[in-house]
Amino acid sequence: MALLWLLVLLALAGPVGGTWDTRRGTCGLWPMVVNETSAIPEYGTSHSAKGTTLDVNPGSWPGIASIQVTLENGTWHMCSGALIGHRWALTAASCFVGAGNVLNWKVVVGATDLAQPGPGAEVFQIKQLLKHQHYDPVTARNNIALLELDQPVECSDYIQLGCVPDSSLAVSELKTCYIAGWRNTPDSGQCPPGAGPILFPARVWGLQQSWECGSGRGWEGGSHPGTAPDPSLLAQGDIGGPLVCKDNVQDHFWLVGLASWGRGCARARRPGIFTSTQHFHSWIHAHAGPSPTGPAPPPKATLNEPPGLQPPEAMPPEPRPTQPPRPPQPPRPLVPVPEPKPEPEPEPEPEPEPEPEPEPDMDISFPKHALKRFLRKLQQVLELLKHRTG
Repeated sequence: MALLWLLVLLALAGPVGGTWDTRRGTCGLWPMVVNETSAIPEYGTSHSAKGTTLDVNPGSWPGIASIQVTLENGTWHMCSGALIGHRWALTAASCFVGAGNVLNWKVVVGATDLAQPGPGAEVFQIKQLLKHQHYDPVTARNNIALLELDQPVECSDYIQLGCVPDSSLAVSELKTCYIAGWRNTPDSGQCPPGAGPILFPARVWGLQQSWECGSGRGWEGGSHPGTAPDPSLLAQGDIGGPLVCKDNVQDHFWLVGLASWGRGCARARRPGIFTSTQHFHSWIHAHAGPSPTGPAPPPKATLNEPPGLQPPEAMPPEPRPTQPPRPPQPPRPLVPVPEPKPEPEPEPEPEPEPEPEPEPDMDISFPKHALKRFLRKLQQVLELLKHRTG
């Protein structure tokens, strides 16, 4: 009898393996569909100042998230964010000033057009909101927040995780950087009938200019004053949008900043302000756990910092000054997200013919192919026993 049960187990056992793609378990694999001749506007050009309508391919920004709230008058896109883990997203803390019940908020990933998110989009509720404990809404210092999602994110061609750099990466030496955010049509600021917020990217070549604009303090309060490549992205209030830079050696991207605030960002000495994710690497690690397996760390490099400035990782949050300069308050974009157009229902498939029911005295609790395999093995055992007894 024991031999019989052993044969049953052997017949039913299959190869042990997982369905998880280990390549998708890494971070920084943002397959951004851009090239050097694409129409993405650059900082300082007329396209950057006026805005240019772009066709953003699905999956070109798989790490960006739309943070939305549902009110009595509909669902509204409020801010952007970036996925950094299977249950965590980063955004700006200023997005949730006076936010009310966090259960009314949700995170949409895998979409570029919020009116028609597409088959790769996923929607998650916010389980927990963690603002930085030293966030100051007056000075916008430490403007960062973590969002814990109610379900784990499954990576795909449309959804990827961002890589948060530690102190070993020389962020100021990265040359090719991009920012993106959702907004309406560039000039009118209004949604055409049936349209919704569309993802707009823009290019900025490196962050070296950040040492020469604004106050000149490169990592002031954890906010990296880099010049916004497209002023309308920050001026229209798409706070929390990711600033990503391509690694100078390897083929991946670093999530180096989050849009914090800005006004007239393309004008002289009026930079857009980005919260440095590198500065808050330890804080992120302490609350959200280690990042997913990332690319190999680059060679050790040092930042060309102004005299007397501490490295980002070691800099504590600055105390609130006696008379802080009040930055422009981040605009709260009330961008309606229209209901998606109903898709035509697929034609019903023909019902398969019912399989013949087993005899009343038979109780088959496993697949037919497994039963056949078991009977073949049983026949082999019986023949073996027959030869031995013969």
